[in-house]
Parts: sequence; C-alpha cells; structure tokens
Amino acid sequence: MKAAPPSANRPYLALVQLLRAADTLWDASRAFFARWDLSPSQFNVLNLLEGNPSGLSQTELSRELIMHRSNVSGLVDRLEKRGLVKRDDAADDRRAYRVVLTPKGARLLGEVLPSYYEGARRVCEHLSKARAAELIADFRQIARNAERVAAGLPQPEGRQKE
Repeated sequence: MKAAPPSANRPYLALVQLLRAADTLWDASRAFFARWDLSPSQFNVLNLLEGNPSGLSQTELSRELIMHRSNVSGLVDRLEKRGLVKRDDAADDRRAYRVVLTPKGARLLGEVLPSYYEGARRVCEHLSKARAAELIADFRQIARNAERVAAGLPQPEGRQKE
C-alpha cells in the first residue's frame, strides 16, 4: 500500500505547523527580551523563581525548563553574574543549593512582565478563552503522546537515555 503524500496527512501537517509556530515564537521571544539583555531561557528561569520564593534546585529548574542540568548551570551562572539570582545553601543538604531570585531580579521581572503579558495577549488575541483552554489540553496530550512514542524507540548503540 502506497503512503499518502504529506499534504494529505493532517496529523503530519498539524505537527509541522506546530513546530513552525514554536520556532517563530522562539525567534520573536529572542527579539523581545533583547531590550533587557535576556534570553528567553533566562526569562523563564526568573519567571519560575518568582513563583517559588524559597528557590528551586538545579534539578527542579531543569525539569521545569525541559533542558539538561548542565545547560541550567550556565544559565544560572550568567544570571548570578548580573545579580539577578543567587545560590543559597539548601537547608537539608549542605552539598546542594537552591537558586533564588534577588531583589534586582524581581525588579527586572516586574519591568518585563507587563510588556510580556501584553505581547502574549496580542499573539493570542484571536483565541477565545474556551479555544485557548482546548489548545492547552491538546498540546499537553500531544506532548504525552510524543513522550510515549519516543520511549518506545530503540536507543542508538552506546547511548543511554538521560
């Protein structure tokens, strides 16, 4: 049986469009945050920490940001150099630390967020609240499905799953 051309495969087209939208949003985010000398990932760290006043471990940040811990370490290093975050020793483990937002980081975030929320509103202004809720549910399900599919794929020789 011959496979249908990609143009006739709706799920494929939906995924391609989703990836294009994500790439476009990432590029627009880089341009948006440049005026504050932030990357989108740095903003995401600040935003996560604002919602967690007691801080987050590097492992927790890596899970929330969906990136490897070694990449989080570099992000935290750069933010710490600017005085936007600091590392505090974890109370329950002297070998560990928690990353916390500094007052300077909170002020910067307070400056960024109104423009960020307005930009997000403008990007999604065509969506009703109900449709936005449906998209959130659909994207979560797509992510779960992708994880399930990826978990069933064979791993290349010599590579361990992280």
